[in-house]
Amino acid sequence: MPPYRYINTNNNYFTMKLQFISIFISILVLTVFCRTPEKNGSDDSSDIVDVKTEKYRPIFHFTPAKNWINDPNGLVYYEDEYHLFYQYNPFGTTWGHMSWGHAVSKDLIKWEHLPVALMEEDGIMIFSGSAVVDKGNTSGLCTGDDCLVAIYTSHIEEGEKAQHQSIAYSNDNGRTWEKYSENPVLDLGMKDFRDPKVLWYGPEEKWVMVVSHPLQYKVQFYESYNLIDWELTGEFGGYGDVSKIWECPDLIKIKIKDTEEYRWVLIISSGSQYGDFTGMQYFIGDFDGKKFIVDEPSENPKWLDYGKDYYAAIAYNNLPEDQPPIMIGWINNWRYANAIPTSTWRGMMSIPRELTLERQKNEIILAQKPVRALMDYCQGFSKQEFSDQLIESQGQLLNSVQVGSSLLKIEFENIDAEEFGIEIFKSEGEKSIIGYSMAKNQLFINRMESGKVDFNDAFASIDYAPLSLVDNKLSLNIIVDQSIIEVFGNGGTVVITDQVFPDIDENKMQLYSKGGSARLINMSIVKIQ
Repeated sequence: MPPYRYINTNNNYFTMKLQFISIFISILVLTVFCRTPEKNGSDDSSDIVDVKTEKYRPIFHFTPAKNWINDPNGLVYYEDEYHLFYQYNPFGTTWGHMSWGHAVSKDLIKWEHLPVALMEEDGIMIFSGSAVVDKGNTSGLCTGDDCLVAIYTSHIEEGEKAQHQSIAYSNDNGRTWEKYSENPVLDLGMKDFRDPKVLWYGPEEKWVMVVSHPLQYKVQFYESYNLIDWELTGEFGGYGDVSKIWECPDLIKIKIKDTEEYRWVLIISSGSQYGDFTGMQYFIGDFDGKKFIVDEPSENPKWLDYGKDYYAAIAYNNLPEDQPPIMIGWINNWRYANAIPTSTWRGMMSIPRELTLERQKNEIILAQKPVRALMDYCQGFSKQEFSDQLIESQGQLLNSVQVGSSLLKIEFENIDAEEFGIEIFKSEGEKSIIGYSMAKNQLFINRMESGKVDFNDAFASIDYAPLSLVDNKLSLNIIVDQSIIEVFGNGGTVVITDQVFPDIDENKMQLYSKGGSARLINMSIVKIQ
């Protein structure tokens, strides 16, 4: 007979005590085993994000609910949804266990977090790649007329390292995925061979893949008629910046502004103008379905973004015909990516950018601007406007403005200043400067005193872009979002993207000039709550 039965029959005190213990244990069991399960590595990205409780978390830039993210992957538009997949660590806030996180949006601004799409399994990580709509079921993997197919690098880290290209498919709008049973579909027996971007090439009704050989500073082009069998058609490399690896390539057909002419743009994530940092470059040329021919072979790179925090950007597949190309990049830099002082999460995505080509003097350049949906999103927020104000050397503090998360549209005219601009996130001992140097003909972001800068010795910096004034005037579109600054100069012909981590939450703003005066022609500020 169990001991508690003996005690219960002989002593009321012990009977009551054991009944209490029994009830307590029952409650504990119910608490442990019957509560709502905590999110685990397979679906924690669907947690609700409360942006107002975490310092530095942006309000209208995409961040994961928690944990680490890097490269955007699989950007595709399908069934009235923009899909954003991304490199994701389901188990921590630093790089590792690479899988594909997933979110969807109707407007590219407000995102719905979904469970992890493709998980690391059997020692194989899911590295960067792309997604397509397989119209006509060329792969034979769709249960209907079309489905989503993801093409990604399968990465083996342990033992003999290897990278090859694999595919997965979804027949329910990307909500669940099945990896192809005969993966990989392209294997060269290499340990550095990655980041496939696949697109449909209409003139020959085939799929084209551009994929990187990082250590050889080149990309290769492959063709397929079923997304499974791939044949090499050409390669490109050795131009522009070769100071670092080449990875995350993209190939985009873009219209030249105010014409009916198109050019192809090959975009590469590689080194930067700042030495031992990562950045992005692009090449303009022609693509005949098999190989890319650059217009102007040169060792001088064309930089996509002049800041330190825009990387691995790729463009959407399958956009409606009336939309320009739209690109999203990862806001961070590998030099300090694992150390930025955020709390439950690390890594952010840029505001989606619309791309166009513009002729300037004797060259064609890539121009970028925030996606038009951002302007629609801002219609519901209050706007402050300022105009025709002289800016002298003592500066002009805008006491009525707090910058936290805002959109600023500014036009300056220089009178005789050596330098002028605007200081944001300003408080005692802190400021982030967006300015223009007349001596250098450069737009810049100065984050030397931007708050927390000591988490990595490479973070504090001044990042600059060559830009000439137009009729002695400078126009800027500036996006500020808690810890992100994206500056689009003179219609987006140059862009600077940088992170800042203000330590004091005063968020003041000040116009300034040095060595003379400038004039604020007009400025509008939309504060995002």
